[in-house]
Amino acid sequence: MPNLTISQALAQADLLVDRPTIDKAIAGIADAIARDYKGEVPLFLSIMHGALPFAGQLALELGARGQDVQFDYLHATRYRGETTGGDLVWKHKPATSLFGRRVLLVDDILDEGYTLQGVRTWCLEQGATDVRIAAMTVKKHDRALPDVTADYAGIELPDRYVFGFGMDVNETLRCVPAIYAMKE
Repeated sequence: MPNLTISQALAQADLLVDRPTIDKAIAGIADAIARDYKGEVPLFLSIMHGALPFAGQLALELGARGQDVQFDYLHATRYRGETTGGDLVWKHKPATSLFGRRVLLVDDILDEGYTLQGVRTWCLEQGATDVRIAAMTVKKHDRALPDVTADYAGIELPDRYVFGFGMDVNETLRCVPAIYAMKE
């Protein structure tokens, strides 16, 4: 699919989730995380690039609840500009030691779970004592790995090609402040 302007993409898309609904979902995730990590400072690992909008807003919501986190990020991908995934490729690993730490993986979407499975396994191999997943969205379909679930999930999405609020079309349209799906 060629790169589209935001207005072109929106003209060819269905609005799935508006901004107020996203905000409410992120607030709910923050409530649950703040309860579970009370008195601790987990390592908050944003999975680039898609998690960036979600991670930023989630971090601020956590701070508003008195929950501190230590930031780092990683960039692992199976897509590399494609719509179907291949092998997991690491572009950046966290600089912070994971040994003996509770880790919170923060991602925009849990689709089939292969990327999150690979990242979670790597974190445990690095000595993390606990690895949990916060996913802004979870796709509803029967292709997901059974052992990869979001400990903190915001919004369930249909099995469609989605973009906005971190999710992309050819590495673009991530900055759209709502979630859309290309028309079927």
